[in-house]
Amino acid sequence: MTSTSGTSVFPRLEPLLEQVSKPIQYVGGELNSTVKDWNVGGHGPGGQELTTRWALMYPDAYEVGVPNQGVMILYEVLNERPDALAERTYAVWPDLEALMREHGVPQFTVDAHRSVRDFDVLGLSFSTELGYTNMLTALDLAGIPLHAADRGDDDPIVVAGGHAAFNPEPVADFVDAAIVGDGEEAVLAVTDHIAAWKAEGMPGGRRELLLRLARTGGVYVPSLYDVTYLPDGRIQRVAPKPDAQGVPWRVSKHTVMDLDAWPYPKQPLVPLAESVHERMSVEIFRGCTRGCRFCQAGMITRPVRERSITGIGEMVERGLAATGFEEVGLLSLSSADHSEIADITKGLADRYDGTQTGLSLPSTRVDAFNIDLANELTRNGRRSGLTFAPEGGSERIRKVINKMVSEDDLIQTVAAAYGAGWRQVKLYFMCGLPTETDEDVLQIAELAKKVIETGRQVSGRRDIRCTVSIGGFVPKPHTPFQWCAQLGDEETDARLAKLREAIRSDRRYGSSIGFRYHDGKPGIVEGLLSRGDRRVGRVIEQVWRDGGRFDGWSEHFSFDRWMSAAETALADLPVDVAWYTTRERGESEVLPWDHIDSGLDKEWLWADWQDALDETEVDDCRWTPCFDCGVCPQMGTDIEIGPTGKTLLPLTVLGSGREAMAEAHAH
Repeated sequence: MTSTSGTSVFPRLEPLLEQVSKPIQYVGGELNSTVKDWNVGGHGPGGQELTTRWALMYPDAYEVGVPNQGVMILYEVLNERPDALAERTYAVWPDLEALMREHGVPQFTVDAHRSVRDFDVLGLSFSTELGYTNMLTALDLAGIPLHAADRGDDDPIVVAGGHAAFNPEPVADFVDAAIVGDGEEAVLAVTDHIAAWKAEGMPGGRRELLLRLARTGGVYVPSLYDVTYLPDGRIQRVAPKPDAQGVPWRVSKHTVMDLDAWPYPKQPLVPLAESVHERMSVEIFRGCTRGCRFCQAGMITRPVRERSITGIGEMVERGLAATGFEEVGLLSLSSADHSEIADITKGLADRYDGTQTGLSLPSTRVDAFNIDLANELTRNGRRSGLTFAPEGGSERIRKVINKMVSEDDLIQTVAAAYGAGWRQVKLYFMCGLPTETDEDVLQIAELAKKVIETGRQVSGRRDIRCTVSIGGFVPKPHTPFQWCAQLGDEETDARLAKLREAIRSDRRYGSSIGFRYHDGKPGIVEGLLSRGDRRVGRVIEQVWRDGGRFDGWSEHFSFDRWMSAAETALADLPVDVAWYTTRERGESEVLPWDHIDSGLDKEWLWADWQDALDETEVDDCRWTPCFDCGVCPQMGTDIEIGPTGKTLLPLTVLGSGREAMAEAHAH
């Protein structure tokens, strides 16, 4: 399956690095990175290789990919295994891509600079669909055929994961497999299957391995399924091929239940070059049951699973010792919702009092924020701005999206913040939500003015700032809005122009309100990719052949390139970009991702979509009876929340040279 080489391409790469910008991103050698022997698993009695080798890719630039928690966790989990190795690879910028093509240097890993084609598996983590063209560049540079159907036994198995993999159909032609949900246990299970197949002498070649993986029920292999269409372009059905015995009709997501049993990353990577997050991050819980209808992450990661307060304390202590970072990000979809967040922040602030260690909650809900929490977060660190996400400008639209935050909640929260000494607040909203009108969006301007006025009153100062940041809404699979029509790019831009005018025209507040927004065009492309089916693969490939790279970066993104590619690629089909984006779907339509089981009942999602249209709100099932979304019975899981009854004991005399006292577990 792999070549036995695994030799470094660095001697060929090194002379090219002085000709490119930021060469340091390609050299590897970061603190806590791992380079293992190529034959770490040895050979079997018949001389067969027993090492399973993974190349893990975050398909974006190094500075965005290196702090990614998902890749970092899988890298460590795999490298802890004695018969496996994992190395990382990232998208190369166009300047290096051109030189690599000219000099015949293949896509390489940054750890040991081995050719990606030498590995058994190329695992890609897609947190956004706009990385698809970068995947094609990497495959092409690696010498791996773009289409899965053209790959032979010597090519790696290409596996997609991450949130975008919950609709793998747009890349079905290019990936051999997709894994949905949590990756920790999944990559180890896949490693077991590859190891067993190799030990047997790789019987049946590539297809046999893919069949074995598909039969587990937790790995989706697109080539083993047939898709048929109705004359109007809709999908008739997605079914396992007649010769794919034992392959399930639906593929299940993976859920890690006991997060304390998976305290990764233990040794977080410290990048050599500047990256987007200069901090150590600890994931304090997974999942969210707030039920915001636009939020794919909240829907697909259910149920809520909390890490214990002592588990979090151990991870922070170990991670700080391993990295030297001075900021700890407490990550989750809504960190202030952890049932013990007050004890966690106070315990950590006490523990690191008098040091340079700061804490941050990158994601805070308006109604979960309080000043006590904010003060603990800033006790040891600098007081940066606060970010809140009301998402919708009017009370009505917030009911539609189930974002249960009233205007009073927001005003009280910002009053407390400005009164406690904060000078600036950032508010995040979306434009283009279902049933939205111009009036709903113009309410954002009124809200921002009230925030400034409130800040001036409670602080007695004039230098109060508020930044309004607006993103275009993109409907996502596995959410109640998966059926809705997306707002067109021209309508989005017109609505945002009216809002900008409403903010700027008020001389009392205009200069105190910052306004940042994305135009509607990238959202249309994201919408095409997020709700597309297999036919959209043609568009992705055409865009890539036309020079599409780094589509998530505004300076590299070209809307015209995507539209002309779609026109060409979809010319002989009864579908176009509008069909995928601005068209509303009916209840009976087969959606491209219906065979990917996120645990959510389609009937429940449809009922919630009807509730949205009726402006009916639904409570958080963490604290109220179950609403039958389907996840817990379907996946054999339960909501896992505290309080645990444990406490975070102080680490004695942090500042002295003595070793910190081992943490006592309160059992």
